Amino acid sequence: GYIRISKFTEQTNPGLINAVSDLNESSKKNLKGYVLDLRNNPGGLLSQSIKVADAFLEQGEIVSTRGRSETDISHAYATDGDIIEGQPLVVLINSGSASASEIVAGALKDHKRAIIMGNRSFGKGSVQSVIAMPGHGAIRLTTARYYTPSGVSIQSKGIVPDIEVELARIEEIVGGDVREENLKGALDAVEEQSNKNKDEEEPKQSEIDFQLARAIDLIHGISVFNNVSAEKFR
Repeated sequence: GYIRISKFTEQTNPGLINAVSDLNESSKKNLKGYVLDLRNNPGGLLSQSIKVADAFLEQGEIVSTRGRSETDISHAYATDGDIIEGQPLVVLINSGSASASEIVAGALKDHKRAIIMGNRSFGKGSVQSVIAMPGHGAIRLTTARYYTPSGVSIQSKGIVPDIEVELARIEEIVGGDVREENLKGALDAVEEQSNKNKDEEEPKQSEIDFQLARAIDLIHGISVFNNVSAEKFR
């Protein structure tokens, strides 16, 4: 199941719940796992990022904020319930994933609830407060920093993925594996080639999402491993 969150608004968590429900219904609950795509998500509402992380966590801290004073600390914790019921989860991030996106990725990574894949995130871990000024103005001040459940500041460092996957081009290696079927004039090969649709074209490089492809491969791999393990101990 593939779910992309482009930003965190008031409708993000309800939209996530609906998306999971729709995917389960369309697949007849036969999904092997989920990919949560947070790439190029600049952030948004803190409250929604907490709810999204909570949707996949059963317990534990999601994020904490710490100000200048030792007493100026707040914590957000997960509640019971995992909307995908423990199924494999891969979260995609990149340098455009910031703020609320990093809170979600950091919480799921620290609790080992998801495998984070892609590139290191942006690194915006500052809490900003808007203070009204006389007249019709306001001033925005940085008053605290976000910390992941393991106590690591997001600011400037960002979230480092469990598996680094760069954007890449998929190209055929000329002169790679050679088999009978690859030889010119091989039996059956000529007939099969003539039956191919001449109008069929290879997908354009711009249409190939290498990071997403690797995330899907990973979920398939986890599914195969789980099935093999289940058979072994049955």
